[in-house]
Amino acid sequence: NDTTDHSLNTTTMRRKPLLIAGIPIAGLALASYHGGSSTTVSAWSPAPHTTTSRRSHKPSSSSSSVVLHSAIEDELDLSSLHLTPQLEMMVTAFSSIPDEKTRHKQLLYMASKLPAVTDDVRISENKVPGCLSTVHVDCTLEPKEDDQETMVVNYFGDSDGLLTKGLLALLIRGLNGATPEEIQQVDPQFIQAAKISQTLTPGRNNGFLNMLAVMKKKALDAAEGGAAADEETKSEEEQSAIVTSFEEIDGKPMYNTIMTTLITILKPTSITLTDNSSQHAGHAGSKGWEESGESHFALEIVAEAFEGLSLVKRHQLIYMLLGETMQKIHALEIKAKSPAEV
Repeated sequence: NDTTDHSLNTTTMRRKPLLIAGIPIAGLALASYHGGSSTTVSAWSPAPHTTTSRRSHKPSSSSSSVVLHSAIEDELDLSSLHLTPQLEMMVTAFSSIPDEKTRHKQLLYMASKLPAVTDDVRISENKVPGCLSTVHVDCTLEPKEDDQETMVVNYFGDSDGLLTKGLLALLIRGLNGATPEEIQQVDPQFIQAAKISQTLTPGRNNGFLNMLAVMKKKALDAAEGGAAADEETKSEEEQSAIVTSFEEIDGKPMYNTIMTTLITILKPTSITLTDNSSQHAGHAGSKGWEESGESHFALEIVAEAFEGLSLVKRHQLIYMLLGETMQKIHALEIKAKSPAEV
């Protein structure tokens, strides 16, 4: 009868819902009207990813359809972002979710599924600077299961902020199982292609960039550390030359933040930060001066990370790492060198 035919038609046209991190995206149903008074509803799933050009089609007079279209995906070719297979899969899935609220919920779900870590991971060497929440991340380098000669990276970490933890979970899942070289190639613009950046405040966006930067450096350190262990190319003297701590100054939060960030990320062999704010007392427009009497600094730093970088690139690297702190500084004089230049 008509009732039975309609029930079968609805069941036949029903598609499996989109799964991200093992959970179906609920509540995303698109209704298609097929003439007359009959209506069928099928669970929503994204269109398959393709690199070919797209054409838009106007709905006919006898039917109505909903077309999901991402301008960002058109602007950013995923193949140019050098994503790992897992990252590309998740970027495609997230970009296909039509609303920010659901993307936000998915990040919170991924945060709840991130494996717990022990307290030995929550140490200063693993802390990510420049995040609104506290984030710790580390990694190991292990042989690939199906190719023992290829070494791949496996990350683990935690955060005390749920949304930040979700971003960390996304990065861990997306980068785990990739080689250090593949991880270095990943373009951070994928956060825009996934439309996740729309959900984040500028502070969390900056924190995300810092997390990715730290994870890239962790992968490099793990790869170089493994080679060093095999070849014994790094001496104990070279390791002891790296600056690992400094004396904090009470009432100087910007000074302490700058030193902590640069020492943690760049691992300099020498670093000197001079606060010249007293020479420019009351400088107009300086947020740092208004908050703590800090506005002008002079930085001298020597680090291996500057090897092969131009002067402009070295300055840009420091600006990026300091993130929101740079917005409060009126002037930062920088002298950045590699060990070979000293």
